[in-house]
Order: sequence, then C-alpha cells, then structure tokens
Amino acid sequence: MSSKILKFTLNGEPVEIAVSPEDMLVDVLRDKLELTGTKKGCGKGECGACTIIMDGEAVNSCLVPAMKAMSASVETIEGIGGPGKFHPVQETFMDLGAIQCGFCTPGMIMSSKALLDKTTSPTSQEIKKALAGNICRCTGYVKIEEAVMAAAEKMREKQ
Repeated sequence: MSSKILKFTLNGEPVEIAVSPEDMLVDVLRDKLELTGTKKGCGKGECGACTIIMDGEAVNSCLVPAMKAMSASVETIEGIGGPGKFHPVQETFMDLGAIQCGFCTPGMIMSSKALLDKTTSPTSQEIKKALAGNICRCTGYVKIEEAVMAAAEKMREKQ
C-alpha cells in the first residue's frame, strides 16, 4: 500500500512522517520515531503499556490507527519530563516505590497524568477507574495509587 503523510503535534513539536495506512500509532511512535518509552505489550488494548495522551485523553496507542492522529496533539512519556525536570507523577512514582519491573510504568504514568490534568483532587475511586485499563504484573497497585494521590497533592501545592 502507498504511504500517507501524517501530520500531528508530538510532545509539543510538529511532526510530519510517512506512514502506511495499516500502521498503528504505537508502531509509529516506537519504530519510526524511536520513542520507546511507549511499550507494546498485548497489542489488543488490554494491558495499558502503550498508553499515551491524545487530545487530552488517555488512549491505548496499539488500538489507534496512525492516521487517526492526523492534526492531533499527542503526549508520550518522553514529553512530560525527564532527568533534571521530572513531572510530579514521575517523581512520586520513584519516591514512593511505585515502580517495580518498570514495564507498565510509562502507561501508568500517562493514565495518571491524564486524570490529574482533569482533576486536581481525585478520589481513590477516580484513580482506580483511571488506571483500570493498566495492568501491573508485579501487583504494585497500592503504591501506584499512593503515588498518584501524592502527585495530585504536589501539583496542588504548585498552583
């Protein structure tokens, strides 16, 4: 099949890239743009390892045909912070030991950030709902929920 040009905003920067109509967004991010923080787990939208934020919503990028990102704003784990300037969610995940093997962590952080972008004082139930599509095989859910609560508090203090 012939390539199409996909234009979108990625981590605040404009991107133009040739993609095949059958390409999924997770593959474009990982293989073509080399943003490997977005993990490809199940490829069926069941594990949440590939979670990104697209137009303000947490989505499983393995379920998004790449061309659906046309003109969209996409955030990946690489775009929300890193050494020297971590996002509060990243900081609290590290500080509170919410990272175990690390495979699910980028997806958990992106789902958490999407929630905290919408509500600065989430309830425990709201956190559980926001993270329901993310699987942690190490069963670190208690520490993950604590980290999201702590990140919310940290973000409120900065306002």
